[in-house]
Amino acid sequence: MQDMEKQEAQNEQQAAQAAAAAAGTAADAPADAAQAAPAEPTLADKLAAAEAKAAELQDAFLRARAEGENIRRRAQDDIAKAHKFAIEGFAESLLAVKDSLEMALKIENASLESLKEGVDMTLKQLSSAFEKNKLQEVSPQAGEKLDPMKHQAVSAVPAEQDANTVVAVLQKGYMISDRLLRPALVTVAQGK
Repeated sequence: MQDMEKQEAQNEQQAAQAAAAAAGTAADAPADAAQAAPAEPTLADKLAAAEAKAAELQDAFLRARAEGENIRRRAQDDIAKAHKFAIEGFAESLLAVKDSLEMALKIENASLESLKEGVDMTLKQLSSAFEKNKLQEVSPQAGEKLDPMKHQAVSAVPAEQDANTVVAVLQKGYMISDRLLRPALVTVAQGK
């Protein structure tokens, strides 16, 4: 009998341990489930995340605006420099012409031939400077049709050629690239 009582006591003890283990597992299960399943963010967490994102976007916006302002300022500086130094190349090529004219004036006993030769060389330097800087002459030939975009008729004279054609050039005109700087002053033939 004692053996049976011992056996029963052991069975009760094992049952109690099993029940305790089952209760412990059941108590641990919600904690494990909470760890296994992602926690739903609270409103405070969502607010903090939104504030961080807003601060990040505001910083990016301010940086982009500052960069745009820097680009605008640099572009204005470049434009101002371009206006200020636009004729630098042309002015540089005219320096040789000025030097030649000054040297010609320093000669005390110059002959007519040497003056003419000096003026001719200076004119070649000036023509070279014009060519280098795309400054072209507008000098129409006699009989050429009047082009109001390049020529300015000063007077109309009776002539043996078609009406509105160039008779004589009074003053050459000039163009810079494709833009008219000064029109050629011409006389044109009157209609018959």
